[in-house]
Amino acid sequence: MQPQTFVQPRQQSISQRLAGVLFDMDGTLFDSEKLWDISLDELAANLGGTLSEATRKSLVGSNLYESIALVHADLGVDADPVHSGEWLLKRTKELFAQGLPWKPGAQELLAAVRAADVPRALVTSTHRDLTDVALRNFAPGTFDVVICGDEVTHTKPHPESYLTAATRIGAAAPDCVAIEDSPRGITSAEAAGCAVVAVPSEVPIEPGPHRVVIPSLVGITVDWLAQLPGTLGAK
Repeated sequence: MQPQTFVQPRQQSISQRLAGVLFDMDGTLFDSEKLWDISLDELAANLGGTLSEATRKSLVGSNLYESIALVHADLGVDADPVHSGEWLLKRTKELFAQGLPWKPGAQELLAAVRAADVPRALVTSTHRDLTDVALRNFAPGTFDVVICGDEVTHTKPHPESYLTAATRIGAAAPDCVAIEDSPRGITSAEAAGCAVVAVPSEVPIEPGPHRVVIPSLVGITVDWLAQLPGTLGAK
């Protein structure tokens, strides 16, 4: 189904209407949450338990430290969070290195945004060490800026990651579109002032005044994205 159409003056170029596109990674560009399922389940087994479905869903979009704390609490274990975090990163890195499955339409949209010469940023809660493995799947120059979870003081749902990304591409956040799949990421982007395209992956997303919810990135055009800033009421 074609997303809702927003009307903007035809005389404005894309670059005048769209200062940047800020992409989340896990669950948005890659169907990588399924790989996280594997490493998280294995970590839980190593700790002597089974991760509940409710806790697993709450981990979508969270950073490493939050994830480990939630896993330990769910399992009722008093384990070393540093050791668990290092183990989870190492195992997930092995899985990422085997190949990351793309979400439908993601490659095509990335190529279209780049061809339109619109600034691009990757904004992820994943740590740099693991993100660097994922970056091997992108052509050089795909992103102008990459912001990782261990490179900011406050990760999603705090707006710092998106505010930092917008600043580094030389844009104001309200002039940018963020593409996200998780409630934490959407909260972060909206708090920064971005117009948000929500593409639900593992967790349902409700419509809101600052976002448009679509089933996939298939068929999404740069011209359509360029009509969103200023029309979704983000502040």
